[in-house]
Amino acid sequence: MTSDDTARPGRIRSIETHAELTPEQTEAVLSLLADAAREDGQQAVSEQGRLQLRGGPREGVSHLLLTVGEQLVGYAQLEDTDPVEAPAAELVVHPSYRGHGHGRALGSALLAASGRRLRVWAHGGHAAARHLAQVLGLTLFRELRQMRRSLTDLNLPEPVLPAGVSVRAFEPGTDDAAWLEVNAAAFAHHPEQGSLTQRDLDDRKAEPWFDPAGFFLAFRDGELVGFHWTKVHATERLGEVYVLGVRPGVQGGGLGKALTTIGLRHLEAQGLPTAMLYVDGDNKAAVSVYERLGFATYETDLMYRTET
Repeated sequence: MTSDDTARPGRIRSIETHAELTPEQTEAVLSLLADAAREDGQQAVSEQGRLQLRGGPREGVSHLLLTVGEQLVGYAQLEDTDPVEAPAAELVVHPSYRGHGHGRALGSALLAASGRRLRVWAHGGHAAARHLAQVLGLTLFRELRQMRRSLTDLNLPEPVLPAGVSVRAFEPGTDDAAWLEVNAAAFAHHPEQGSLTQRDLDDRKAEPWFDPAGFFLAFRDGELVGFHWTKVHATERLGEVYVLGVRPGVQGGGLGKALTTIGLRHLEAQGLPTAMLYVDGDNKAAVSVYERLGFATYETDLMYRTET
């Protein structure tokens, strides 16, 4: 959520809701997001949200376009796919149009569309977004930390895999179903990661950054028991612990630590100076593990919600 909340009388704006965007609308939104990212230092809409801009309609996903005259100046995405949690949203206003109440207008439209059951991300937790959340009557309930560490002084010990476990690279098509099953089990508690579908996986496999050589799968007796999917942000020269998961019942044997080390060494071998990852701030055990591996908090994304 990157926006404003100061209204100015006389501003003419229109908000339209779409189940699917045209190619022209998609490019306009992506251009708006790029302009905002340059100003704010990070994306206002998550990777999943940006992927959902393309490829036709998605069940439960809607797009709100805020225009002033013919100019697109604001965008919001609402995703109502979780059977338990309130719909989740992200929103952004173009930097040149902030301070005119457009953020409040988008937020109010999201509240109306969700029946006032709403969760909203504020990536980076900027002061303007925090204030807008307060104006909209939302309260903070989740913190997602981005942690980073240098790869130039990695010096991690040789990874030690549990007995009977071997590791190989992901094979697109062959490993899809097994990975989706283990990912869902490992992240059953996670509102976004645990719900990934074949279409979501296909979207990521089609991205320019996808490299199966950096997607490590751990097997025991032919069964997939864990994985570490790494990602390279080429422009930023930044490696990412993209997704790391261990099948329930296999945790506690050192597999997660070994897979983390394997992935970090892979990123180091790419000549990348820094690695990053995301972890929920209230997951104290995971935060502690990553801190022991040399990671430190770099920035924090915040999620707000209506009172339930």
